[in-house]
Amino acid sequence: MRSPRSILTAVAAAALLVFGAAVSPVHAADDDGGFTIKDPRITESSGLAASRAHPGVYWTHNDQDLPRVFAVDSKTGETVATVTLQGVGRPRDMEAVSVGPDGNVYVGDIGDNADGSWDHVWIYRFPEPRVLKDVTVHATQYTVKYADGPRNAEAMMVHPKTGRVYIASKREGGGGLYEGPARLVTGATNVFRRIDDVPWVTDGAFSPDGTELVLRSYFSARGYEWRDGRLGADHQVSAPLQGQAESVTFTTDGKALMFGTEGEQSEVVRRGLGKDDAKGSGTASSTGGTGASTGGSGTGGKDFAVPVGGLVAAAVLVLAVRSRRGRRRAG
Repeated sequence: MRSPRSILTAVAAAALLVFGAAVSPVHAADDDGGFTIKDPRITESSGLAASRAHPGVYWTHNDQDLPRVFAVDSKTGETVATVTLQGVGRPRDMEAVSVGPDGNVYVGDIGDNADGSWDHVWIYRFPEPRVLKDVTVHATQYTVKYADGPRNAEAMMVHPKTGRVYIASKREGGGGLYEGPARLVTGATNVFRRIDDVPWVTDGAFSPDGTELVLRSYFSARGYEWRDGRLGADHQVSAPLQGQAESVTFTTDGKALMFGTEGEQSEVVRRGLGKDDAKGSGTASSTGGTGASTGGSGTGGKDFAVPVGGLVAAAVLVLAVRSRRGRRRAG
């Protein structure tokens, strides 16, 4: 007899086949330039960031792993460097990576599947290597707390102009966008304050020019104008359906988005930002979302516009993902 887990996963897959086109139609031409991560060590790619120093190279990492990140060549899918971080201890749940304007790579050890079991999380920072090779580097570790209490998060974004770090929390009913201090400091706690509501987010990325923030979920993605450090008008962004949609980053030229997922030999899918995506698709929410949040569990009008029929599929897949990840962590 099949286990409840396998049945649930099968139902989720079937539901996705029925509902996928309504959420994110596949445009084959947009997928050119994607790649498959071939390194057998990378089985839970949870973050993705385009290298600034090495065109065509993307940084990624597993979520529960040694303190290390991998540089993957998008032309071949092969790992061209493994960077081991020294001086940061054992990570708990690394969920995001971003490259800042200071030439540093930032890694967000910000996951908390118990949604409040840890009163602090960490961000690690190290200089992006000039030469791609296996190397051990000294990393700076920052302690992070949220002004309104502990929470789970999978999205961390460094603004490409100001260098300010932002985190988007992850909750089924809607999370929050948190702003870090102007500069992160060591030897003290860095308090992140909620500035707006966001939907359920698994990752996010700023455009290279810093004028747009894209947030993705398991089933879709939205782009938001970024004005004076706050969310502006939003629009739908084409996103692929993936087994466990975990990551997103802009290409360095800003012309496309790269979407990643967990799993062995996982695929990174490229979606070009066409005219409709760049200017909006006519599905923007009625609220611009420029005001700061006062808290609560709502999404402040910034929904991902998932069709009602897709909510059932979403719920099923979420349960399947939770079951898989819960069993994995219990082991």
